[in-house]
Amino acid sequence: MEKEEIFSKVLRAGRRTYFFDVRSTKADDYYLTITESKKFTNDDGSFHYKKHKIYIYKEDFAEFKEILSEMTDFIINERGDEVISERHQKDFKKEYDTVTASENGELHQSTENFTDIDFDDI
Repeated sequence: MEKEEIFSKVLRAGRRTYFFDVRSTKADDYYLTITESKKFTNDDGSFHYKKHKIYIYKEDFAEFKEILSEMTDFIINERGDEVISERHQKDFKKEYDTVTASENGELHQSTENFTDIDFDDI
């Protein structure tokens, strides 16, 4: 049974919505739930949502916040804050990465580039 929300915030991000909810434990202490809700459209035009939820407890807040900050800083420092994706840029070119394992268990990564081909080209 879900506990009543004490404090909530919502982040709408395209097809995804993130819910940040403070809830209360049986002992009347607080914890955080973060729920990702993503909208999917069926072939018939109807739609449904898929939800994923994580629970974060006070004893994990400091490390969670530190790692989240480290990871987001790494991404921004490495790739900038501009969104780079086929969904957001019409002229985006996909690169497909393939990871293979050698006989001794080492992973090797290769990149294959694919080119869009129109049927008129054939």
